[in-house]
Amino acid sequence: MKKSISLCVLLIAGIILTLISCPAMAQVKVRLNPKAPQTLMIWHYYNGIQQQVFDRLLLTFNEELGAKEGIIVEAHSQGSINDLATKLLQAANREPGAENMPDMFAAYADTAFQLDQMGFVADLAPYMTADERAEYVESYMQEGELGTHGALKVFPTAKSTELLLLNATDWEPFAADTGADKALLATWEGIVSLSKAFYEWSDAQTPEVADDGKALFGRDAFANYMLIGSLQLGKEMFQVSDGIVNLQVDEAIMRKLWDHYYVPFVNGWFGAYGRFRSDDVKTGRLLALVGSTSGALYFPTEVTRDDGTTYPIACEVYPLPNFAGTEPYAVQQGAGLVVTSSTQEKEYAATFFLKWFTEVHKNIEFSIRSGYLPVKYAANDQTLLDQSIKDYTITPLLRRIIDVGLSITENYRLYTNSAFQHGNAARQVVETSMTQAAMQALAQRDMLMAQGLSRDAAIQSLTTDEAFAEWYAGFTASLAEAVR
Repeated sequence: MKKSISLCVLLIAGIILTLISCPAMAQVKVRLNPKAPQTLMIWHYYNGIQQQVFDRLLLTFNEELGAKEGIIVEAHSQGSINDLATKLLQAANREPGAENMPDMFAAYADTAFQLDQMGFVADLAPYMTADERAEYVESYMQEGELGTHGALKVFPTAKSTELLLLNATDWEPFAADTGADKALLATWEGIVSLSKAFYEWSDAQTPEVADDGKALFGRDAFANYMLIGSLQLGKEMFQVSDGIVNLQVDEAIMRKLWDHYYVPFVNGWFGAYGRFRSDDVKTGRLLALVGSTSGALYFPTEVTRDDGTTYPIACEVYPLPNFAGTEPYAVQQGAGLVVTSSTQEKEYAATFFLKWFTEVHKNIEFSIRSGYLPVKYAANDQTLLDQSIKDYTITPLLRRIIDVGLSITENYRLYTNSAFQHGNAARQVVETSMTQAAMQALAQRDMLMAQGLSRDAAIQSLTTDEAFAEWYAGFTASLAEAVR
């Protein structure tokens, strides 16, 4: 009898513990009052067509289901994603002049993790059923857990990855004269080879002017090149466990990344001139770039010469290059929406809106009009997407961006590092260390040439083993300091 009672007690305790450890199994329900609606403020970083589509969907929600349920959603752009992160941290720290924290905000995992550590992030898992969670792409939901299994602290709303865009109009004369093959655009080794050939070809167009060749390629979001490249070559640079990072900065891998960016940059084969590489294509200073699927919408339709004249260009879209002989990897990115910890009524209302916003057809509408990728399995169905695309007026370029983006999600391994303490600071080091070294070396090259040294000799002096060793030592030290 005593043994049976003990077993029953243990069984009941086990059931209780299971329910506690699996919050997604039980959904909290809250009754709202339409006569006294919950008003929610969202801070985001959308602009242009993305903001237009987002605002139109908000208006639809507020006038229809929101009015019925007692939820009003307002939204304000805070500039770039970096501007938004800065304003959020200022609000969280109650800095003088800072605004109050919004009810919802767009954020990448690192910013969300930092705010979560400060107690500002709500866990939305209690407001979701297991069936509802299962509708979303698993890796997107895992990214939103912020290291707590079963939690949901960053709600996936739209994702993006990276691809390669080419000014096909200005490529044609280069290819006609040199036989350059677009198949080389598939690897970083091929990009370097093509860029060297393009510099030499463009330099030869004006034999009366020495060393005036043009760069072919540039990229945005340089940290993605470093993090994805390192992982692809065998080491996850930010290996995270329970919110603690173990830095894995392999010297041989860093040298390969250096050889395929820093060296081409100092040679003038790669370039970076304006704020974004699409700006450089618009001014004719680059022909190709790697950027996000959402940013690809800003690829120019014409080139504006230095004298102010313009001419139209055609854009071609290709998958993200990879290192030759390796498994293809691409970044999984795109900020989700985070709900600020507050009352149960506000958290419930925010989750209700997020479910509505990511309903299959609405998520497709937002995605295909703004260059993002849908977050639910059902919304990534090619047949459904094709049908939806017919219902909206989109450009051939946007259609190609969507097709290539979906192809990458199906054929590449997508990666985003787990969030960790000081993740933003560490990523900033990865973003800027090599690019700043390359820019400084470029200035040194020009100074040495002005002093009479030949171009080749100047470049050789700046791309030595010693130059790499000096950068590598500084990079590893800066990373260690950032995560301390």
